[in-house]
Amino acid sequence: MAQKIQAIRGMNDILPEQTPYWQKLETILRRLMNSYGYSEIRMPIVEKTQLFKRSIGEVTDIVEKEMYTFEDRNGDSLTLRPEGTASCVRAGIEHGLLYNQEQRLWYMGPMFRHERPQKGRYRQFHQLGVETFGIATADVDAELILMTARLWRELGLSDSVRLEINSLGSNEARAAYRDKLVAFLEPIKDQLDEDSQRRLGSNPLRILDSKNPEVQALVTDAPKLSEHLDPESEQHFKQLCKILEANGVEYTVNTNLVRGLDYYNRTVFEWITDKLGAQGTICAGGRYDGLTEQLGGHATTASGFAMGIERIVALLEEIAPIKPALADVYMVALGEEAEINAIQLAEQLREKLPELSVRNNFGGGNFKKQFKRADKSGAQIALVLGEQEVQEKTVGVKFLREQKDQLQLAQSEVAEQLKSLINQ
Repeated sequence: MAQKIQAIRGMNDILPEQTPYWQKLETILRRLMNSYGYSEIRMPIVEKTQLFKRSIGEVTDIVEKEMYTFEDRNGDSLTLRPEGTASCVRAGIEHGLLYNQEQRLWYMGPMFRHERPQKGRYRQFHQLGVETFGIATADVDAELILMTARLWRELGLSDSVRLEINSLGSNEARAAYRDKLVAFLEPIKDQLDEDSQRRLGSNPLRILDSKNPEVQALVTDAPKLSEHLDPESEQHFKQLCKILEANGVEYTVNTNLVRGLDYYNRTVFEWITDKLGAQGTICAGGRYDGLTEQLGGHATTASGFAMGIERIVALLEEIAPIKPALADVYMVALGEEAEINAIQLAEQLREKLPELSVRNNFGGGNFKKQFKRADKSGAQIALVLGEQEVQEKTVGVKFLREQKDQLQLAQSEVAEQLKSLINQ
């Protein structure tokens, strides 16, 4: 027997019992993007490695440890995209979408990071990303948060998530704060863990966001970024909070929230859940006004967010389980003529009622076996055809989920009455 080939570790199959959650989430997300007036953009999953080094930062965990990078046959260094914002900005610059323009864009698809696989963290994972360009004011930051809050309401997850926000200030104010933070941390450098010691020389703000409790205790008395904001950023943040409060969105200001990518400034936010263990962040974003210029475009203000599809699906499975239904209607037919008639009738129903799912019974079987299959399919109704129904051009309507008497209808009337019967 040939050796079985298995999926690559951390790159998972999405099985039929899971896909209803994905379909539900994707349907709501597409509708939500349309309702806010955002347009879809689709980027390739492979980009030049330099794109991510310049945008994310060469001393970040993603670039140093996690990217899937390889040399192609031309000798170019290419990388499977680890996140979507840099690709979206590259596409916007390349196709002239950003300079002196407003854009509101979204995308959805796979990302790749070579991390240690665990629940909620995979090597191939999927994200929805939303990006806005050319709008400098806090109102668009607030809209991004309002959009996500609406999503949680539609999914029934509002009670399972909480919002944390912060301001990183301007790049200049953050650079000045960085010096103060380093001056505070240097004397206690030996007490920091290995990751924090490495970040001290490259990205010390990430130390504030460390998940190590011992490091968190050490930075309790560190200078607060919120106390070193420039006046414009302070006003920007106040306006954001005012809009959120006016719309009833509860939040917590977390002064240690800095986000893991180098390109953020001013607004940053995270939606967090306590239902998924250590992988609690399900959506995060903020403002990145300098990234377009950093990647070779004209200076353009920008803000956005990304959410992890797998983590939201895991939360839905925990909070709002879905019982998969493979069909709305199941065709039960006994005898060769009835089987042919059933296929004809099913095709007519799909033509007239394309929103319904109609499943044919294949492989024969007596009525008992076919009704067992019908029940397993999750269908609400079985349409029953035998020799008599073929001759009389009728069909039996058997309710599989309700205690109702079986109906007998003319085949010509089934499509007209079926939708109302299912929706009762």
